[in-house]
Amino acid sequence: MQQLQPPRAVGILGGMGPAAGADFVRLFVQACTDHLRHQGQPVHDQAYPEHWLVQLPMPDRTQALRQDPQSPLGPAQHLLQGVGRMAALGVRSVALACNTAHAWHGQLQALFPQLHVLHIARQAAQHLQAAGARQAIVLATAGTYDSGLYDEALMACGIAPLLPDAAGRARLMQGIYEGVKQGDMALAAQRFGQVLAPLLQRHGDVPVLMACTEIPLALPQAREAHGATLVDPAWILAQALAGDAYGPVMAQ
Repeated sequence: MQQLQPPRAVGILGGMGPAAGADFVRLFVQACTDHLRHQGQPVHDQAYPEHWLVQLPMPDRTQALRQDPQSPLGPAQHLLQGVGRMAALGVRSVALACNTAHAWHGQLQALFPQLHVLHIARQAAQHLQAAGARQAIVLATAGTYDSGLYDEALMACGIAPLLPDAAGRARLMQGIYEGVKQGDMALAAQRFGQVLAPLLQRHGDVPVLMACTEIPLALPQAREAHGATLVDPAWILAQALAGDAYGPVMAQ
């Protein structure tokens, strides 16, 4: 018979903002449910892996990238502290519930070689590559654009990134900071839709990467997004974390 090996403990670093971290836990639990059903395993409380959510009040990532990424008052030390706490708890893999925070991915992976620190942009790019995509619209924070996270990951997979102009990027930031982060989802959906519409008109029906964990909380409700191919990197990351938790199927 075949059975899954006992699931391993995994960690989720949130607080960027808290609503996105909490929503990522929901995505992870759903990914675990899908994994169990796909493997023909019973779905019950005890079948889910041990998973830790660390929600730290996190300094602004975009601001830090534009000023001093290693400032002792910036997010770098908080990210290290959060991952360190999870390492002490014995987790195997860690997901960062924030796209922009992946600018520090290499530093975190180097300091915690015993962990698998998943990379959201690479996971998303590989997903699109497997689906045969050649282009993708990227909606993200200014910090994510500045860091080139998705440009590098997509181009490595033969996918051309399609980005909004400066005015569009400013609207995205307004939707994130004045919309989602302040609980005004109507404003967020309006701003996100205003950015998406001209990109779809210009490039046609190409995948739309919601490359900020707060964009999926509002963009699907925007009229301009109806019928668009929306891709949530956080969902792809949650599936990868579930895969790390359960590991390969063992023959017995």
